[in-house]
Amino acid sequence: MAKFGRKNDEAKEPETIAPPATPAAAPPSAPTQPSPPLAPERVSSSSSDLIRDQVFNRIDPAVAVRLTKNELTLRVDDLVASIANEQRLLLNQSEQRNLATSIVDEMVGLGALEPLLRDDTITDILVNGPRMTYVERRGKLDLTALQFRNDAHVLHVAQRIASSVGRRVDESSPMLDARLADGSRVNVIIPPLSLRGPCISIRKFSRTMMDIDKFIQLGTLSADLAHALEIAARCRLNILISGGTGSGKTTLMNALSRMIDQSERILTIEDAAELQLQQPHVIQLETRPPNIEGRGQITQRDLVRNALRMRPDRIIVGEVRGPEAFDMMQAMNTGHNGSMSTVHANSARDALARVENMILMANVNLPNRAIRAQIASAIDLVVHTERMRDGVRRVTEVVQITGMEEDIISVGNLFVFKYLGENVDGTLRGVFEGTRVRPRFLPRLDYYGLGPGFMDALGASEQRAG
Repeated sequence: MAKFGRKNDEAKEPETIAPPATPAAAPPSAPTQPSPPLAPERVSSSSSDLIRDQVFNRIDPAVAVRLTKNELTLRVDDLVASIANEQRLLLNQSEQRNLATSIVDEMVGLGALEPLLRDDTITDILVNGPRMTYVERRGKLDLTALQFRNDAHVLHVAQRIASSVGRRVDESSPMLDARLADGSRVNVIIPPLSLRGPCISIRKFSRTMMDIDKFIQLGTLSADLAHALEIAARCRLNILISGGTGSGKTTLMNALSRMIDQSERILTIEDAAELQLQQPHVIQLETRPPNIEGRGQITQRDLVRNALRMRPDRIIVGEVRGPEAFDMMQAMNTGHNGSMSTVHANSARDALARVENMILMANVNLPNRAIRAQIASAIDLVVHTERMRDGVRRVTEVVQITGMEEDIISVGNLFVFKYLGENVDGTLRGVFEGTRVRPRFLPRLDYYGLGPGFMDALGASEQRAG
């Protein structure tokens, strides 16, 4: 069996210089000596660093890379126990196991961030330099006790993330957008742009798919609103989901995508792959940043144009944020019904204004009325989500595009969330109200045989949320 240490003599060297195992070896006539130097000492942070450094010095990388993570953890655990005995450091079983796990995380993972990544209750991890790390649980930010050793320690984790996706982060390239192997989205910014040291922002995604029923349980939707959105997705309406950062736009789009028929060919286009579609015929496309020489960039607009040549039934753009909005509207207007996308906005009407501004970024030299007419023709529904002050993400309005009134896009509410008050536990009370307005796209719903179901959901009694 291959040795785990670098060399046999290196592994044995500390034993030759270790102090005697017990003070009993001293002659009886010798004067009484103080015992603390020989007594085990409770491990401290400096002692942990000492053990950590000695473990790294004794490990042979050529052997370590051939081990599985579990095998590596067992070997490191034995090595930690051996070094603690040599240095007269007192470690209980839990401390020894935790230290060994953290060392392995440093070797093959993201170090101190690994416990947070394994915690399914955490949705966001925000590292603000070495001494301050926040996490988001249930929509609320909490300061953790996690601390890195120094700026270099944080930078090492950031560089490991960058290298895993074939990128780099340093002073010449101080910003990074990437994703982890589990699909979590990562942003890194380091000095000199960040004055607080290296900062890492990780948006985690649930390992289990959120379905519509789960949204109802959480109070994001009412049963009637959920049924209406399911019908809209099934009947191939073009849907734009708007909201602020962390308001649940992508998660909601994932849930709505489950209504897409299994026989359809779906193309997804994203900056960092986040969508988790369950259909068998899904093609995922991802943008590519420029290389070190500034060449080779592939933008979302390039991918949307290419997607039109791939015979898609539906095109789903993770987030529209630039000139690709023009090509997305073109796709929606040329037979690719049922397409979906998200956009950052403060309200449903603001979302339409943002789309218009992004189309202007494409330098298409079209009059404003022509751009607005194209938007009004392309989009059927705008669903606006919001993370409210109680931490719950809710759909606050669903509007339909009814057409044009002179040069203005005309919209009408189908569902709105009406705030009623606050519960004793701090959660908000409200109702999802249907407006009982006949939607413009009702003939399409009738074509699929789901028009009456949509109207029932729209005109049903109010469903309470909270």
